[in-house]
Amino acid sequence: MPTPNASSSSAKGFRRAVSELDSKQAEAIMSPQFIGRRQSLIEDARKEREAAAAAAAEAAELTETIVFDEKDGIALLHLLFTLKGGKTSLPSRALKIFETFEAKIHHLETRPCKKVREGSPDLEYFVRCELHCSALNTFISSLKRVSEDVRSTKEDKFHWFPRKISELDLCHHLVTKFDPDLDLDHPGFSDQVYRERRKMIAEIAFHYKHGDPIPRVDYTEEEINTWREVYSTLKSLYPTHACKEHLDAFHLLERYSGYSENNIPQLEDVSCFLKERTGFQLRPVAGLLSARDFLASLAFRVFQCTQYIRHASSPMHSPEPDCCHELLGHVPMLADKTFAQFSQLTIAAFFFPSHFSLQLYWFTVEFGLCKQNGIIKAYGAGLLSSYGELIHSLSDEPELRDFDPDMTAMQPYQDQTYQPVYFVSESFNDAKAKLRVYAAHIKRPFSVKYDPYTYSIELLDHPQKICHSLTNVRDELHSLIDALNIIS
Repeated sequence: MPTPNASSSSAKGFRRAVSELDSKQAEAIMSPQFIGRRQSLIEDARKEREAAAAAAAEAAELTETIVFDEKDGIALLHLLFTLKGGKTSLPSRALKIFETFEAKIHHLETRPCKKVREGSPDLEYFVRCELHCSALNTFISSLKRVSEDVRSTKEDKFHWFPRKISELDLCHHLVTKFDPDLDLDHPGFSDQVYRERRKMIAEIAFHYKHGDPIPRVDYTEEEINTWREVYSTLKSLYPTHACKEHLDAFHLLERYSGYSENNIPQLEDVSCFLKERTGFQLRPVAGLLSARDFLASLAFRVFQCTQYIRHASSPMHSPEPDCCHELLGHVPMLADKTFAQFSQLTIAAFFFPSHFSLQLYWFTVEFGLCKQNGIIKAYGAGLLSSYGELIHSLSDEPELRDFDPDMTAMQPYQDQTYQPVYFVSESFNDAKAKLRVYAAHIKRPFSVKYDPYTYSIELLDHPQKICHSLTNVRDELHSLIDALNIIS
């Protein structure tokens, strides 16, 4: 073990050796052969600092345009990019960067480039990944060195919806809460004959395909008697309670589509009548549809209509839609061009059916009131097919409010009793204009447009598609201007 004196002597020797070494290094660095190298090191350091600052600024600028979600310090990214070097580029260079930064890839796919230039890649890459937020700037900067057009995209999730009218064959999800086989309170629950009859008629809807003629139903005497009671009772109220559009169409349906108290109209005949009048058509449905499927059908001017009739023990009330409700309430209004357009707009404007859009549909198409010549009339199908609620709606009992989409969308509705509140529109055109304004403020990843020539929903998610639609509108306007010039 060394003594204290030995330790002190060793320390002094070590300090002297270090001092001599520093002196020799300083002399070497100051000699002419090292002066150039010293300046080169300083210059390199300066350039590296400038390059790093420029890269950081570039990455920061690019990152500002990158949209991402953050959770617990982790950035969740949706990235789109193409590779530099033309069509021969290998994706391994870009993937190596993801590996270097320990980015966790959840999804990787190739997509056709929307804008293909000569010599440029045909494909772009979509990557859903996550990495630490602190590495985001450097990661984007590194990716940009091997890639072009690095950008992010918010892949908004939305439910599937039909794009072609034939895809309505897939929209048959039933709500069973009022099914006579399941609902103890249903008037037909204990009537086995009625339940079997319902199943038989439901089979027509389950097997129906778009384009087929709607099969006819041979209604029984009991069913016709139920129809007769509902028909004659409601018809007596229409002159004083129904709007003019309903009255006019109802008279036409009696004249051309077999409407009478002794005959339940066939859906095929009514569908042909509607198609000639407004472009709407019917298709059979087995029961109460889900809101999404029902509203999606209206966007194609297709009304899903039941063929069965309510139980004979309860002719003036039904807990579910039946052909009395639809043929007497909905169909006459759909035969009016202005209202048909209003109904379709109600859905096209809210193509992602939500609680709010259902409120708007409920208090307009189902239970709406309007002013005509200073008198309030009913135009909602739920009112025009219900003797009791039609009287209630135009009495002094409920509260009447002016139709305002913002307020209407917040109003809860009743599906078991009469509504305590109804909304009154100045006219269908006024209600349609208000709905357009309301819809313009709804945040959606895209808009939609119905093409009546192809019976399809066009997705408006790109400027080119919108310009194409505007061209078609411009052509139609020219035709109208020419017509005005001719008659003037």
